[in-house]
Amino acid sequence: MARRGPKRRLDVESEYWRLVLSGMGTVEACRALGIGRKTGYRWRAENGGLPPARLAESARSSRFLSLLERQRIATLRAQGLGVRAIADRLGRSPSTISRELRRNTLSHDRGVYDGDLAHARARQRARRPRQGRLLADARLRAEVQAKLELDWSPEQIAAYLRSAWPARPSWHVCHETIYQALYHGGKGGLSRSLTLRLRTGRPLRKRRRRPDQRQPRFIAPALLIDHRPAVVELRNRVGDWEGDLITGRLNQSAIATLVDRKSRYLRLVPLPVRHDAQAVRDGLIAVLDGLPPVARLTLTWDQGAEMACHDQIAPYLSEGVFFAHPGSPWQRGSNENTNGLLRQYFPKRTDLSAHTEADLRAIEERLNNRPRKTLGWRTPADIFHEGLAL
Repeated sequence: MARRGPKRRLDVESEYWRLVLSGMGTVEACRALGIGRKTGYRWRAENGGLPPARLAESARSSRFLSLLERQRIATLRAQGLGVRAIADRLGRSPSTISRELRRNTLSHDRGVYDGDLAHARARQRARRPRQGRLLADARLRAEVQAKLELDWSPEQIAAYLRSAWPARPSWHVCHETIYQALYHGGKGGLSRSLTLRLRTGRPLRKRRRRPDQRQPRFIAPALLIDHRPAVVELRNRVGDWEGDLITGRLNQSAIATLVDRKSRYLRLVPLPVRHDAQAVRDGLIAVLDGLPPVARLTLTWDQGAEMACHDQIAPYLSEGVFFAHPGSPWQRGSNENTNGLLRQYFPKRTDLSAHTEADLRAIEERLNNRPRKTLGWRTPADIFHEGLAL
């Protein structure tokens, strides 16, 4: 019977996974390969968000022996070299070679180490084809599912199981076990629809990129927070701002936020139409231009693409624009905390463009005139205006 449907392009799919493993996002990888993003999402869905088995070898850590290394061990062993000599040739520990020979030279091999056969045995052991804990225990699965339906996180559920059933160690699963049952449960596992109950609501797991492998997003060179004047850390002057975007439903709407480090004074930047680099640049310049020069010293932002025009914003700040390290939101802690307060007025998954500029000014005034514990129960507005008068 002839195969139906389009022919699967394995070379393109392998290249797609190579790009994803290098840290590139799905949409960017699909664009680079000239394929539709739905194709990339389908490939990810078919593999639970992880690369297929045929790429596992290239993605495998260098801690493990490769097929080539095992073949070299077999060749050198056949030449009569000892464990330490083989280890020196391969640049490995002698104990690694000794353990490899002991594990993968079985009695029926008649004392001969076969590299290809040893590699196949190692790969089979690595698969660990055992049944998951939640798959094997229906009562445990029902308990976890009930908590997920109450919007509990897997980490909360794992802690609850330990405290509620201390005498039942078989129920003391870690949060990763619950995630695995959600995303790779298979028949009898947790329903994939329960992923909607997670904080992220992602149907697929998102691979986290290593911070040192992220691609730079700016054409103009950017200054990291390490180059920011040390006086900014002291919070003893107004004019040192932290900024970020809060986004609405499907990231289709946004509002930029500026928070003064000393006073926690807030300025909201309306972005009613779009929030690309040009729109953010124009919005920030409009707000900064309305501040007195003494209140325009530094700005610290994350490394989002919306700040690609940072070099055009920097002239409005006497000491420049700086960027936090990737994946380090605590380096802009005042802004992150204020964004949390703002979610009371701008809930997630809502259309932020529905808020007029008058709405933003009203929310600004409300937060700026609210006493804050971190300020000794003074208001941000009082401290900000006091700092301007110095």
